[in-house]
Amino acid sequence: MDTIWLTGPQWLAVLRVGLGLWWLESWRHKDRKGWFERGTGIAWAADVAAKHRWPAVRSGFEAVVAPRPKAMAYVVVYAELAVGAGLVTGFLTPVALVGGLVLNLLYFTLMIHDWAEQGQNSMMALISVVGLFGMCWQTWSVDAAAGWFG
Repeated sequence: MDTIWLTGPQWLAVLRVGLGLWWLESWRHKDRKGWFERGTGIAWAADVAAKHRWPAVRSGFEAVVAPRPKAMAYVVVYAELAVGAGLVTGFLTPVALVGGLVLNLLYFTLMIHDWAEQGQNSMMALISVVGLFGMCWQTWSVDAAAGWFG
């Protein structure tokens, strides 16, 4: 593979770090007080799910998220932080990539009618897939320094 300026693994590391920074920004700009104390994030998602045209989304939300809104608020907010930190540092990178991909697919499915969000979720999911199959943890990562994930 021919590249300019950096090697292929280094460019994949740049992509990994960029995706991690995107997740950290998603975490940073969340109104955590609103999510945790007033339940704003889960309430918004509940409203979206209630109007969703796919019955599986409505019933899945009612079965998994609605019974435990406070816990799910913490799961969502801190999952974004964990994915972002894992990708930026290259710590447990394959786990962070799969976790981020799952979040993006869930967000994509929930907000299928919100075209503004679809571009972000699809691009983040694509970067996760490229990072995973390109083994973007090969350089500039805790995983590489520790000799994890071959």
